[in-house]
Amino acid sequence: MKNRKRMLAVLSVVLCILFCMPACTKKQDDALSVRDLNVIHEPEFGGVYLTMTIEDFNAKGFLYGDSVTVSFSNGYTMDDLPYYNGYYVDVGNPLLVAYPGYDYIKAAINYGADVWEVAGLDESMTATVTLKEHGKYLNVQEASDIHYQDEREKFPSDVVFANFRAVNLGKLRKNILFRSASPCDNQHNRAPYVDALIKEAGVNCIVDLADNDAKVQKYIEKEDFNSPYWLSLYQSGHVILLSMSMNFQADDFKAKVRDGLIAMSEQEGPYLVHCTEGKDRTGFMCMLLEALCGASYREIVDDYMVTYDNYYQITEQRDKAKYDTILNRNLVAMIRYIVDDDSVDITTADLSFYARRFLLSVGMTEPQIDTLLARLTD
Repeated sequence: MKNRKRMLAVLSVVLCILFCMPACTKKQDDALSVRDLNVIHEPEFGGVYLTMTIEDFNAKGFLYGDSVTVSFSNGYTMDDLPYYNGYYVDVGNPLLVAYPGYDYIKAAINYGADVWEVAGLDESMTATVTLKEHGKYLNVQEASDIHYQDEREKFPSDVVFANFRAVNLGKLRKNILFRSASPCDNQHNRAPYVDALIKEAGVNCIVDLADNDAKVQKYIEKEDFNSPYWLSLYQSGHVILLSMSMNFQADDFKAKVRDGLIAMSEQEGPYLVHCTEGKDRTGFMCMLLEALCGASYREIVDDYMVTYDNYYQITEQRDKAKYDTILNRNLVAMIRYIVDDDSVDITTADLSFYARRFLLSVGMTEPQIDTLLARLTD
């Protein structure tokens, strides 16, 4: 009798465990899933905002480095996405990103196609984000995690804070080409500093890769707008607005590169090239111009990586692992795209040949390229 009671007790415990497990699992899944999020198209970088703030999303229990699944109400699913606080994936790879300063979390393809178009979305649809695996990509998150501050006092100079510099490489005429953060979009508190620096440098023509007229009108109307020199250039027709995405492989991107450089060649310098931070789109355009004007691979790398020293204090000496990761994931991918030949050693190649060939492929003519070169070089 005692053995029978003992067996019944054990069986009762086993049955309880078996029947309780699905309920416990469901409860855990529910706690790590957010549903019915509205979707908003973010065309600048080709992504989809999911309308939950980064803070609220993380408060649900999601952690940077997790693997998640994003399911849209039209049936399109993005499975096993890494969730990062930066774009820490290779060109063409998807992720869920909580970039500092974004209003919401965002599903995107890094330097790639527009998720809104790929998924066939419209404003009536919703999204669900579900945890797939905690910490699956934590090693990448920890190795790549970078962020910067927007307070001037945390930087050693106005020049560093504004990510402003002359691009004096290759055969470029001294102080003919500059790059920086935005002189008109003040979301990172840098615009007035850039404005003062471009005035001092005598910039006469600005190639704005990020904005259109509607966006700049909103900047002008804001209470913190304080960029009088930029405004004088804008009002006199010396600001070229391109409103580019960051998918440098897209036909639209290449068409805007062509149109922007033709327009640039029709105006007197000195020139400023910028996007929002002066990092990604600016990095591509400056790489292309530097290569066209005879800069070496090493010169282009050194100029590109100044941005990461300015913003994040990352140099090859201070943090070689992050330095190499950033370089290979971003700039090297851009250069390889321009060269378009895996057999070429980009570190020793004549990049001016490939830059010219690229510009011809996107629709510039030989005379237009020569006119641009005449503006930029001695």
